[in-house]
Amino acid sequence: MTDSAIDYAAVFRALPGMVALLTPELVYADVNEEFVRVSGRSREQLIGKYLFDVFPDNPNNPAATGMRNLRASLHRVLATGERDAMALQRYDVEDPERPGEWEERYWSPVNAPLLDSEGKVVLILHRVEEVTELIRARGRSGGNKGSRARVLEAELYTRARELQELNERLRQAHSREREVALALQEAMLPDRRQVSHHHRAAVRYRPAVGALNVCGDWYDLVDLVGGHRVGVSVGDVVGHGLEAAGVMGQLRSALSAASRVAEGPAQALDVLGRYAHVVEGAESATAVTTFIDFDRRCITYSSAGHLPPVLVHPDGRTEFLDGATDTPLDARPDPIPRPQAETVFTPGATLVLYTDGLVERRGEDIDTGLSRLADALSRSRDQDPEVLADTVLMELLPPGGSTDDTALIIVRL
Repeated sequence: MTDSAIDYAAVFRALPGMVALLTPELVYADVNEEFVRVSGRSREQLIGKYLFDVFPDNPNNPAATGMRNLRASLHRVLATGERDAMALQRYDVEDPERPGEWEERYWSPVNAPLLDSEGKVVLILHRVEEVTELIRARGRSGGNKGSRARVLEAELYTRARELQELNERLRQAHSREREVALALQEAMLPDRRQVSHHHRAAVRYRPAVGALNVCGDWYDLVDLVGGHRVGVSVGDVVGHGLEAAGVMGQLRSALSAASRVAEGPAQALDVLGRYAHVVEGAESATAVTTFIDFDRRCITYSSAGHLPPVLVHPDGRTEFLDGATDTPLDARPDPIPRPQAETVFTPGATLVLYTDGLVERRGEDIDTGLSRLADALSRSRDQDPEVLADTVLMELLPPGGSTDDTALIIVRL
């Protein structure tokens, strides 16, 4: 049987176990037959209705947490685009035939995202296994009216709640670490006011979505000694959290200092590479740096394992500066020098440096992302750098944000 011959709507309706499709607003888009049967609600009472209007918490139980826990899980799926399995939940349900009377019910929910081609969550698959009868059966088994089974039931439920509370504390701890890492990262990057005097330059930094995904992307602009010259760089540290942010700060500062005294970008990266060998956490870090000479109207550049800068000419032609690409910072043995190359530009051209969060997508060839970037830059090349930076981020980043950091710097030449 071919895929085209399968009636997936019929498959969905016949799935064993309770399955519902929720919109990002947590409104029922569809439910299968088992969901209708077990919930005791008709399709008309479910489809198009807000989840927690249909199934609120039991108002007679002040300690009820089922609604809060389920809402938190669904919001995590929306924020991260990842599956979330919940601990065993007690979530009482109002008897549809006797309004005001609530039944004690136990559930084991799993929530999974359905993504579109851009990685945005368009639906949530909400799958629930009811375990109420299992819990009750355990209570009825054994002697002494099942007292031992009831103890085991209570222990099972208590351990599940403890596990959920522990997971929540861990999420909060990771969230605090993310906030600290972001603050550290922002403090170590030059702010937009510092780069505003550099020939209409615009910089942007977008952190990764999700509490655990603060990374080590960075950018830098420095005035170079001798003539009317500017150094522009971006880099990427492998890893997450405070460690990555700290390593990022060390590498950015080292390259900024090296660029001011180096003869060219290749020598600056050579110095940075030797430094990266002694910085724990700098393994496989990448960087690209460009020296812009406005008097000679040329760009000299060198890349240590990083994606190539883009030079957008005034006529819309895009040129990837990939003539001096080399291994990551800590991978080149001494004393072999890194390569560097040079290209000329016309006044009014635009130089763009970026990190991989802007162009990489899961399951997609990197050339597709690079082509998307080139097309966006060519079409919007006449925009002011500040406007162009926002345009590029809006067109290239997924609506919900990228799972990797993104650094972007645009300089009008």
